[in-house]
Amino acid sequence: MQELDPDLLPDDGIEAGAEDELYEHHRIQADGRQEPMRLDKFLLNRLPNVSRTKVQTGIEAGAVQVNGKEAKSSYKVKPGDVVTVVLPEPPREDKVVAEPMSLDIPYEDEQLLLVNKPAGMVVHPAYGNWTGTLVNGLAWHIRNLPTGRNGEIRPGLVHRIDKDTSGLLVIGKTEWAMTHLSQQFFHHTIERTYLALVWGTPKQEQGTIRGNVGRHPKDRKLMTVFPEGSAEGKHAVTHYKVLRSFGYVSLVQCNLETGRTHQIRAHMKHLGHPLFADAAYGGAQVVYGQRTGAYKAFVERTFEVMPRQALHAKSLGFVHPTTGEQLQFETELPEDFTQALKRWETYSLQAQ
Repeated sequence: MQELDPDLLPDDGIEAGAEDELYEHHRIQADGRQEPMRLDKFLLNRLPNVSRTKVQTGIEAGAVQVNGKEAKSSYKVKPGDVVTVVLPEPPREDKVVAEPMSLDIPYEDEQLLLVNKPAGMVVHPAYGNWTGTLVNGLAWHIRNLPTGRNGEIRPGLVHRIDKDTSGLLVIGKTEWAMTHLSQQFFHHTIERTYLALVWGTPKQEQGTIRGNVGRHPKDRKLMTVFPEGSAEGKHAVTHYKVLRSFGYVSLVQCNLETGRTHQIRAHMKHLGHPLFADAAYGGAQVVYGQRTGAYKAFVERTFEVMPRQALHAKSLGFVHPTTGEQLQFETELPEDFTQALKRWETYSLQAQ
């Protein structure tokens, strides 16, 4: 029986690996004995389990560089050449069950589509969630997604968001689109804006949080922040701006420069302002204000209105893989988030 990876086990609704971009970055340096060889053949020899089609598509999309410059398939790799590659992450060897489901799709064309994911929906199948995920619905909606011959997991995905985070995801419908979008994520040219309701109000109305994000040493299901430049965790940068303060909580805009697992949730907790109702990161209790009396009762009733972390992927901006057009998409806050904001707005006005 295959041993299960503990990092993939579900717990308390936490989806391991969420928010990481789904691309692979390779850096290969040709040794001093390298005989001249076509770039495409060189990569096929060096990259395991990568098809000729994927290599050719990557080269044509500009996702392959030699010594920092884009190169053609016919380029002859020489000793000392440094070849870098950004490709969509290969799917896992598990079959996806196509399931009919209602999906909120604000935009779709031949290359890609946008999905407005509701809170509570897992993005891709994993242990404990083999059905009912977004990927199951996509496999039904679009039968020709680039899933591989055997219908492997993660068709079309180049990024993802947590199960209990709502909002926009872009899905590549072709190998070309996936490769092109993966490259944009790698070079941090994708514009991603989130809205978060956090406890308290940051001292600075806007700022940048820099700190590596990696697995918590004592709880592998959670992420924590390590010093920037540390050998632990992955480089992570979040830009934030306070849009409105309600005293005990604030509505904050977060723009991701990188997309690490639970990045906003971990960064805001590190700043001292965990997300409202975020049980995993200490936000599902009274963090600011008295923990007794009418105020505590109000907070608990608001938790009932929004029983998940108050985080919404508000907008996505990127370059279209074939037209080169800069696209920008936005989606409205879901009902639970809107109701929580109204409750805090009313409470703050009454408290004045």
